[in-house]
Amino acid sequence: MGTIQTGLIAFEEFANLPDPPGGYYEVHHGQVVFMPSRKQGHAIIQEALSDLLKPRTRGKGFLTIEFPFRPAAEYEAWQADVAFVTKERWEKDADYFFGAPDLVIEVLSPSKTKAEILERQETCLSNGCIAFWTVDPKRRLVRVTGTDRKNVTYDCSMPVPLPDPLGGSIPVSAIFEDAA
Repeated sequence: MGTIQTGLIAFEEFANLPDPPGGYYEVHHGQVVFMPSRKQGHAIIQEALSDLLKPRTRGKGFLTIEFPFRPAAEYEAWQADVAFVTKERWEKDADYFFGAPDLVIEVLSPSKTKAEILERQETCLSNGCIAFWTVDPKRRLVRVTGTDRKNVTYDCSMPVPLPDPLGGSIPVSAIFEDAA
């Protein structure tokens, strides 16, 4: 991941940028950032998460992979690896969701530093997110951070609880079942 320019860019300017080869752009605090395309292992985990969560979300809101959202209005435009937003907060006709989704899931990869994930987590939790998950494929762990900023880590022997209104839990082992 790398910043491509030095001046602040407003969302209107960002929206007119062409898609780059080999990835996409996001805007973080007014800086355009190149995000590389996801790799196969990353996509497999995203799909597993979507498959596990989809039955729990029906009738409750919208869940998708590569969820586009604007956590803050002017200088932010992001994509979450997997995200869910409640039916009450979802706006069907908008190009981007404003605020952060209720559940944001980020899958660690070599292109995402710990500092970037922590910044993403804090921005999301400060703008409407109630649960931020960091999925670590290497260690096969899921770290959940709530609005109280407390972290709980779940390993493959445990289920990870889902936030309201989803309820219940999913087994951590199922997230990594098809991952190499």
